[in-house]
Amino acid sequence: MTVRAHAVRWWSWVLLLGGVPALAAGQDPPVEQGVRIGITYSPGVRPGMLVLGGERSFVLDSARAILARDLDYSDEFEMITLPFGDSLGLRVGDGESGEGTAPFVNYSLYQALGADFAVSVGSEPDSAIVVTLFDVRGARVQETIRFTTLDPGDHDFRLNIHSAADEFVRSITGVAGVASTRLLFINRGRIYRIDSDGADVGALSSPDIEAMSPAWSPDGRRAVYMEFPGAIYEHEIRSETRVLLLPSDDNFQNFTPKYSPDGRWLYLGRAGAEGTDVYSYNLAERCCVQRLTVGRLYDNLSPTISPDGRRIAFVSDRLGNGFPQVYVMNRDGTGQELFAPVEWGVTGASFAPEWSPDGLNLAFHRYVDRVPQVFVMDVASRRVRQLTSFGRNYDPTWAADGRHVAFVSERTGSRQIWIIDIKTGRVRQLTRRGEARLPAWSPRIVEQN
Repeated sequence: MTVRAHAVRWWSWVLLLGGVPALAAGQDPPVEQGVRIGITYSPGVRPGMLVLGGERSFVLDSARAILARDLDYSDEFEMITLPFGDSLGLRVGDGESGEGTAPFVNYSLYQALGADFAVSVGSEPDSAIVVTLFDVRGARVQETIRFTTLDPGDHDFRLNIHSAADEFVRSITGVAGVASTRLLFINRGRIYRIDSDGADVGALSSPDIEAMSPAWSPDGRRAVYMEFPGAIYEHEIRSETRVLLLPSDDNFQNFTPKYSPDGRWLYLGRAGAEGTDVYSYNLAERCCVQRLTVGRLYDNLSPTISPDGRRIAFVSDRLGNGFPQVYVMNRDGTGQELFAPVEWGVTGASFAPEWSPDGLNLAFHRYVDRVPQVFVMDVASRRVRQLTSFGRNYDPTWAADGRHVAFVSERTGSRQIWIIDIKTGRVRQLTRRGEARLPAWSPRIVEQN
């Protein structure tokens, strides 16, 4: 089979991976019903969180709004909302003057309102913003973070608030939040980036060339992606510069690149005259493409590397009859086996696998009654559970906390990115314009880029 024929076959896979027709707007049920099975959660058991009022200014009010949204989207807390705003003393007041005195905090009132924790945002004379976490039941200050005041429209300002929210989540739960993360996605052939709260959207790639399959580097400073008809580029986020890694030529077309956990290797699919296979590329030395699968009569693609760097999950149609499934192999290509159990006669083809950050789970989408739905497999037990059920849902990607999954859904009539908390089943919409596809969730970002 020629390279061109394999490319056509691969593009037909792309249509299955995400190029599926939208549902009519009236066919989709309420979004709150978008969770399928396997989630058990008792409301009311999460700790109560109260965002306090205080000194009013555009900067401080913006910081409070961002902080409240971040804590809400962590899905770790029951957010306490009050119709009377800052009244009834719901602010940190000034204590008596003198060195070592602390501001008055009305712990008893906050506890009566159901709060286990409270946060405040204030300012200091040196133009610093002070963000404080209070342990209400322990009647103490649990953590304080200071940073220089910036323009609320500046990404550094947003990143500082996001990072404070993540640290507060870590301080309470032991696992940091994911407010200081971003997602890449495709909209009409162009790569965009967006904060995890749905704000600060910006273009990454050129509007003149169609791009696909973006993926973040482990440090969040770079991204790798494919440009049609199959060249692989690496893009440095801060400088907005890019480097050609693998060109497309008459012999090979490259796609679906992913970084290894240490950032030294790329794993990708390559379509050639002998079929589509998974390859490795030595990114550290900028050389040495090595084939890991030998398809010949079938296709292998969409590699994803386990967090320990030892195993690669990928998609293969070696079962025949156009029935791709998720397989796993060692990083050198040995030990290939079917990974995600197949429910014959119940579920169909599987696509787009991705390891969770802790390596305990694998997300992918699989067809059920000819409709793609998002699934998660427990790696140890190989137990598979379905997360979505309404609308067409596909292309899952994990957040750094291992409890949130972003995916593409057509439940509102157009392809948009949604986020689900796999512990509570809460679903929220991230994008609202155009046609979003192929999301990739970043690690936590610790500095402006």
